[in-house]
Amino acid sequence: MLTGVLVGLVIGGIIFFLVQRNRSQVLKVEDGWWGAGVQPDSEEDVTIRLFEVTTSDEELKDLYSRIDQTRPVASLEDSQFNYGFNSQYLQNVISYWRNDFDWKRQVDKLNQYPHFKTKIEGIDIHYLHVKPKKVPEGTTAIPLIMVHGWPGSFYEFYGLIPMLTEPSDPDDLVFEVVCPSIPGYGFSEAPHKKGFDSVCAANIFHKLMRRLGFQQFYAHGGDWGWLVTTNMAQLDPKSVKGLHVNFAPPSQHSVHMLLSIMLGRRFPKLFGFTDVDIQRLYPCKEKLLVEPIKESGYMHIQATKPDTVGRGLNDSPVGLAAYILEKFSTWTNVDFRDLDDGGLTRKFSLDDLLTNVMIYWVSGCIISSMRFYKENFGKGLNQPHSKIPVYVPTGFACFPNELMHTPKLWVQQKYRKLLTYTPMAHGGHFAAMEEPSLLSSCRWEVRGHMVLWC
Repeated sequence: MLTGVLVGLVIGGIIFFLVQRNRSQVLKVEDGWWGAGVQPDSEEDVTIRLFEVTTSDEELKDLYSRIDQTRPVASLEDSQFNYGFNSQYLQNVISYWRNDFDWKRQVDKLNQYPHFKTKIEGIDIHYLHVKPKKVPEGTTAIPLIMVHGWPGSFYEFYGLIPMLTEPSDPDDLVFEVVCPSIPGYGFSEAPHKKGFDSVCAANIFHKLMRRLGFQQFYAHGGDWGWLVTTNMAQLDPKSVKGLHVNFAPPSQHSVHMLLSIMLGRRFPKLFGFTDVDIQRLYPCKEKLLVEPIKESGYMHIQATKPDTVGRGLNDSPVGLAAYILEKFSTWTNVDFRDLDDGGLTRKFSLDDLLTNVMIYWVSGCIISSMRFYKENFGKGLNQPHSKIPVYVPTGFACFPNELMHTPKLWVQQKYRKLLTYTPMAHGGHFAAMEEPSLLSSCRWEVRGHMVLWC
């Protein structure tokens, strides 16, 4: 009897030790220097500067000249978007871009929120900082950083920002929102040296938030923004009070995950699988192997030789638009591949889509944005951050048309304090841009000293 008790105590102690050791794991990163040339001996300029998006007649003249010189190629008959962006519909988009799209008006729209730049680790970091106009008496605005992905930009959040900073319901929480551009994206300067990955971006964004006076804050991300904000939670979990993501592919393939794939269809309750999980995961060969291969060709290019194709995209606005907008079709709903127009305007306006393309065009950032894949995947799939759990309180919004479906069981393997897992009614990969009202309807609520996006 005594021996059994002692064995139980020892086993329990070992388990407790392992759990506590996991909980104490914090991601490490060294400060970098990503500017051109040798790092100067002088202290870095920490000045925060106002920034404004601008344009000119010369810029538009050059754009129109390049559009006019495009060489159309006929799509195959009955191919829709299954071979990529349909060439016939692309001509319609080009015609609208050339003749009807008003970039100057969209620049004014971009400037409706205050933009800033500040230098961190040798490069200029661009960000929006939107403060609420009115905060209910007795409360304070909640600081929130929202991070975009590829091929998106800070503009993805323009529909969501007013719902967070100026909620229609007086009982809703009010947020003070910071939306940075990942270095190499939009109006953030591109790193001049190799090795700038998601952990480096997370470290820079921590510095940005501290420079803005936020010692603690909340974070939201999708696509690369999911990984950057997750890394932020791993780097300094005391600063990130809460995390919300709408994309969370598994970073490690555990035995539990493999068992759930093999047995989940037959014993769904054993793994907590819902009808949606079964529908999205099976047949697993088709859903987890064939389908990802169909939609991941771009990733293999960008994770290996981004500069080659990037040079062509940087020279051709039509090529750039086709490359980016094809993702806004298929990643919104894979069934849109079978439509002649790719379903583009079912969820987005051409004005919004082309505004995002123009951010890539005028900033010339397509190559540097694609390099982010090379820097992350080039280091292998077994990086320290992939093995460290997240203990920051986390909420996950599961959109039904997301490229990769992640059941609650899989999310919990990474996010050990998963407080909410919310199946959404509709929506795909670009959730903030496609469904801002739905995303904002995941109301934030106060639980003790925490704020949670449910």
